[in-house]
Amino acid sequence: MTVQTGREAATTAAPTGGMVPATGTFDNEDSLPRVPLPGLAESCARFLDWCAPLLTAEQLAATEAAVAEFLAPDGPGPALHAQLAAFDASEGVHSWLDEFWPARYLGRRDRIALNANFFFLFRDAVPAPTAEALPGGPQVERAAGLIAAALDYKLRLDAERIPPLVRRGQPQSMVQNRFLFSTTRIPGLEQDTVRVPYSAAWPGPSDARHVLVFRRGQMFQLEVLGPDGTPHTLAELATGLVDVLAAADLTPAPDDTAVGHLTTKARADWARSRAALLALDPANAVALDDVERALFCVCLDHVTPPDRIATCDQLLYGSAAGRWYDKAVSFVVLPNGQAGINVEHCGLDGTTILSFVDELLAAPAAELSARSGARAHGRPAVRPVTFVLDEALRADIRAAAQAFTQFGADTASVALTFPEHGADRSKALRISPDALVQLAYQLAHHRAKGLIGATYESIATRQWRYGRTEAMRVVTPEVLAFVAAMNDPTADPATRREALRAAAGAHVRRAGDCQRGDAPEQHLWELAFIQRRHGAELGVPAASPLYESPGWLVMRDDYLSTSSAPSENIEYFGFGSTSGKCIGIAYVLLADRLNIYLSTPRPVAAGMHAFADRLREALAELDQLLATDPARP
Repeated sequence: MTVQTGREAATTAAPTGGMVPATGTFDNEDSLPRVPLPGLAESCARFLDWCAPLLTAEQLAATEAAVAEFLAPDGPGPALHAQLAAFDASEGVHSWLDEFWPARYLGRRDRIALNANFFFLFRDAVPAPTAEALPGGPQVERAAGLIAAALDYKLRLDAERIPPLVRRGQPQSMVQNRFLFSTTRIPGLEQDTVRVPYSAAWPGPSDARHVLVFRRGQMFQLEVLGPDGTPHTLAELATGLVDVLAAADLTPAPDDTAVGHLTTKARADWARSRAALLALDPANAVALDDVERALFCVCLDHVTPPDRIATCDQLLYGSAAGRWYDKAVSFVVLPNGQAGINVEHCGLDGTTILSFVDELLAAPAAELSARSGARAHGRPAVRPVTFVLDEALRADIRAAAQAFTQFGADTASVALTFPEHGADRSKALRISPDALVQLAYQLAHHRAKGLIGATYESIATRQWRYGRTEAMRVVTPEVLAFVAAMNDPTADPATRREALRAAAGAHVRRAGDCQRGDAPEQHLWELAFIQRRHGAELGVPAASPLYESPGWLVMRDDYLSTSSAPSENIEYFGFGSTSGKCIGIAYVLLADRLNIYLSTPRPVAAGMHAFADRLREALAELDQLLATDPARP
């Protein structure tokens, strides 16, 4: 998830530096600059700068001592960094982060449903005035349209006709697009793997012709491409979906037969359950193959949530009787035609998904279906996907369903909208829109909880080869001074404005550092991973005290975890909180409004609600402060 996305990222303006604009989707990849490997001393110095505002003097001194020990010529840092530099220079390596991302995402052992997956709630569909009436009502019409649009995108991607993104003159990596279709995360006991096209095991684009459709605890394989690879027509897709509804609604499946529930378990537990499925009956291997090879999931939920926040919650952690949380892309369509997407995060960031969604919603579904070359193939084949289950597996499914239901119930959330605080308003006030909302978060959090805590913000770095995101830590000395000035009853408006603009400037500079690759956290984190993998052979058998220092622990113990998804096609986006005290803040900062989804563990929900109240006040207060600036034109 990320700051840089949406229509701004989807520009095809000619890049700077004399490069010839690429036409094929992946034409820029080999010419993109490599992610720069920071120097060890520089990363350690930045780490101390970044964590210092969060530490007491005693904590900072202890952290400085741990850094000095790490950096010493006979310390672990130089040996680990040398190993990383050698890896970065190795043949076939795209980036020094090549092993970092699998370790970070695929190595996590907790559940990914709600903890890692994220969602987007789409804007409502705009009906085409001459659209052909489709059978099945608004849910089927919307789902058929999304399938048709996604097939058009896939076929263009297969032919490498998706224009490579260029942002502010800089080509962006398109590698993540290869993970949009037929990509499934596979649980492992120690680390997960990914079943994906464009790999040695599956060269080239996916040759699957079906999607996986969920309804009332059942899974169906729906053929969406004909034998010649051209899509079914919109009407045929709708007919296939109607057939799914008829079959599923006639005989809803018992909840303890919905194997999707197992995808909500902690990863090693799910790996053991998957092994039990495979061991029980050969038919289960066939069923898993149908699931894992499917182009994507279409979840036809049978319940319409009562309001917007319940809709967001359902997109994030709806019942896994109707989900397979390991699939990269799952479209969720409600009975009233509202729709969104749930995304497995290991290979896909928000930037890629947003540009994908922008393409899907760029034109009426009939137009995209026609562009794809859709033609009549007859009624699409629909086949149930079933598993052979014994009582032990059914009990396993029941337990997983119960645990995930409780996990969702233990999560509190809020959906906020601020039509008066869009990006255009910030620009009129001569301040960075992202910096302004981030500073409002800091002020609101301090007023709600009485402290400034570690805050994470995701920064997109796709301008680098195989680039993904960088971890930005928001709290700077300028943030501390800003919050102090805003809470000082004796401070005059000029003093507060000066502190606000200084903090905004520091925020913009740090975001720029992250985009340039000058950020410490992922570098130091990868050195810790190297110690685990190669420590014994490098003479570093034990983890460095750096990773137990107050600075490392406090800086990464988030009170706020934030990420932005700016696109006119998205109403809300969201993810779960990252710790027992964290507030997850997913915000859609558009020209004319700011929409925010907050999530936190229910035991600390009072703090989130207080934060929401203080945030409304803080945004209005900062707006008034800047609007009354005598220097403003």
